[in-house]
Amino acid sequence: MPPGRPVKRILPDGCLDLIWHEGSVFIAGPDTTAQLGTAPPGARFAALRFAAGTGPGVLGVPADELTDQQVPLDAVCPAAEARAVAEAADPVAALEAFALRRWQEPDRAMVAVAAAARAGRPVGAIADRCGLSPRHLQRRCRSSFGYGPKTLARILRLQRAVALARAGRPFAEVSVSAGYADQAHLSRDVRALAGVPLGELVG
Repeated sequence: MPPGRPVKRILPDGCLDLIWHEGSVFIAGPDTTAQLGTAPPGARFAALRFAAGTGPGVLGVPADELTDQQVPLDAVCPAAEARAVAEAADPVAALEAFALRRWQEPDRAMVAVAAAARAGRPVGAIADRCGLSPRHLQRRCRSSFGYGPKTLARILRLQRAVALARAGRPFAEVSVSAGYADQAHLSRDVRALAGVPLGELVG
């Protein structure tokens, strides 16, 4: 890793990002584990984050085709349209305008699935609540979020745990409140998904 470059650990969250960087634009697909982001001092970025389940409709690509990948925008839309965003004087406004032009209402059932998973409801209960068979839930989750409902629930549980820990809650209390079996389960899951222990992650 180049010396002197700030490092940011980016946790998986079920979202898609559209990122402008120094005149190029790419899609950051949904991650299954944490990514390390680095940038030289003075580097310019602008980004638009799509809430879980909303990005595929705008980009016209199922989320599972982008999982753990960074893909140039012109790979999924006309080159002229991608170039207009890349060369815009105001990249934030250009990203927002791009999303508004292509906006599609997200799958309401999948928005409900994300909300239920975020609240810590069991996958089986989520399927029943949405009136979906496990097979249909799996297929639609992969298309909307980039992975199945169990992985989505695990990733959103990690997000809950990290938020609680950063708020100063003791780790034993975090494990119970976030829905882990015990503190050892919390520790294993955080290390598997984030790559570091919880104490290092929130320190």
